[in-house]
Amino acid sequence: MNEWLDVVAQVEAMEDLPLNARLVGELQERWSGLAASARSEINFYTPTFKSFQTSEISGCGKNAWPAVSITGGDCKLQCDHCKAKILEPMIAARTPEALWRVVGDIVADGAGGMLLTGGSNHRNEVEYGPFYPTIRRIKDSHPGFRIALHTALVDAAGARAMADAGIDVAMMDVIGSQDTITQVYHLRRRVDDFERTLEVLVASGMKVVPHIVIGLHFGRLLGEWNALEIIARHKPDAVVLVVVMPFYAPAHRPFVTPDAAEVGSFFMQARAALPDIPLLLGCARPSGQARTLIDTYAVMAGMNGMAHPSDGMVELAARLERRVRITPACCSIAVGDEVMAVSGKDAGLELDLEAIIRHERERRRAAARQGVFGPIKVVGDAGGGGCPGTGGRA
Repeated sequence: MNEWLDVVAQVEAMEDLPLNARLVGELQERWSGLAASARSEINFYTPTFKSFQTSEISGCGKNAWPAVSITGGDCKLQCDHCKAKILEPMIAARTPEALWRVVGDIVADGAGGMLLTGGSNHRNEVEYGPFYPTIRRIKDSHPGFRIALHTALVDAAGARAMADAGIDVAMMDVIGSQDTITQVYHLRRRVDDFERTLEVLVASGMKVVPHIVIGLHFGRLLGEWNALEIIARHKPDAVVLVVVMPFYAPAHRPFVTPDAAEVGSFFMQARAALPDIPLLLGCARPSGQARTLIDTYAVMAGMNGMAHPSDGMVELAARLERRVRITPACCSIAVGDEVMAVSGKDAGLELDLEAIIRHERERRRAAARQGVFGPIKVVGDAGGGGCPGTGGRA
């Protein structure tokens, strides 16, 4: 008997969800073997790159954790899954002087931090060098302002320069397949270069949060398990898993949507491989029913956090007897879960099952009074779509 399938059936927002019964059974069997920390609290984060609201969580403002690009929309790599489109909606700050002005404006607008990134050169390096004195000036002038930096590939000197400038959180994608590096990123670098970058970032003393993009090889899993092994060797502060959303992939090099059950199985393996490291599901993942399936498996696998949860996930976690915490702090989908995971603060509001169910009943009664009869079911194909501007990072 699969008790967890019965639990899912009690969550109205998840009615008729075509879960893989074998995988759910395996997740349930492994649950008792997880560390107590993995089986207890889960934090659901609300994003602010874009407005967001589900039936369970209300969103917050858009401007508290903006994304800033030092190259504007330019990137020389033109990776197949992104084509630099992720950079286009970001705030451009192409010179150190422009970055100083941008930060002054967003601090005045109430920002608590930012994601700082930029397009890569042909070696997958973002050329931050001229900006480090300005970053140091920003940190000295605004001590509470947090900066999360997408590092790309760096050497030891580059990592030290980032740390000396005051970067709070260093983020990078760990790619475990040489074929993916060559064929998707069009890059003449090696897997060892990604591991070396992670090594020097961890050694720098900064908080380090690597990402694994599941399905990066044209929608298929290839180097993800090797990436897990690389991360396990260097023990960063947290790990973010995302699922590729190749919204801008060219027609002649199409991506398939990763199979949700295969993604869920990888979640389970990641939890086992990294038992003592906070494991988070970032916002980038397919939409529609595929997203709901992926989120369900993430809750069951023992993820510590989830950005932009699907409807029903909060109730599901509570019914599985996990401590549910909601962090409605205004944090961007690219920065929020990473920064919150390593902040060391007991942030968020803890909710119990009864409060969640009561809220759901009140919401549905209100919807019925407005002529809406029950929840609207998503009937799109499992491939879903993809929201623009996510690239492969959370």
